[in-house]
Amino acid sequence: MIEADITEDAFLGGQLRLKQKRSGHRAGHDAILLAAATEAQAGDRVVDLGAGIGTAGLALARRVAGIRLSLVEIDPELAELARANAAANAIAADTIVLDVTADAQAFLAHGLVPDSVDRVLMNPPFNDPVRHRGSPDQARHTAHVATEETLHAWVHAARRILRSNGVLTLIWRADGIAEVLAALSRGFGSLSILPVHGEVGRPAIRVLVRAIKGGKAPTRLLPGLMLNEESNVPKKEVRDILEGRAVLPLAEP
Repeated sequence: MIEADITEDAFLGGQLRLKQKRSGHRAGHDAILLAAATEAQAGDRVVDLGAGIGTAGLALARRVAGIRLSLVEIDPELAELARANAAANAIAADTIVLDVTADAQAFLAHGLVPDSVDRVLMNPPFNDPVRHRGSPDQARHTAHVATEETLHAWVHAARRILRSNGVLTLIWRADGIAEVLAALSRGFGSLSILPVHGEVGRPAIRVLVRAIKGGKAPTRLLPGLMLNEESNVPKKEVRDILEGRAVLPLAEP
């Protein structure tokens, strides 16, 4: 990669500095919200599926010291940036170049053994190809556009590597909540769902979902998170989350 094609950007109020490509998929609020929705504690084995440059996983590791983090990414260039970002921020992380939809043997070859992981977090491609024109940039297209099988395949991968009572946290577009519930119906329960609204009086744009492998508790629909005030200024609670001073209710024990 040419250095001129790379930017270095601050996240978590400057606690995390990440290099990323100037063009193509760019890390943003979704990854930070995902990290802020993920509960973890020191010693947990945590896997970030589709990690990109490592934003969500590294943000979680910055908040919770001592996790054993693996960053899984299909794009070798993004994986190399994730590896460099972990090192630059003095965060221990194993970076793995792997297709999330690969079979169990491929995961096993990289040490991702069935029933061995405490936490999985993921921000899968979620744009509907019927309603969203794919970007001509192939990396951006891969990062954003889902197929009919995308979510099921990613949830299946998470289910396979999670231990019993392990926790999956994911972010998806709000109008696809039925797809999320369908994908999690096999093997997961004890769902907690947090709608995310961009503007006052408008429908939710995202859902953050916490699910437990083998969980039996009823599903909880939490009060929605409003990103902006009526003046379109980010709310203080959201600024605190994005700057690493607070977490979302899904991350609270």
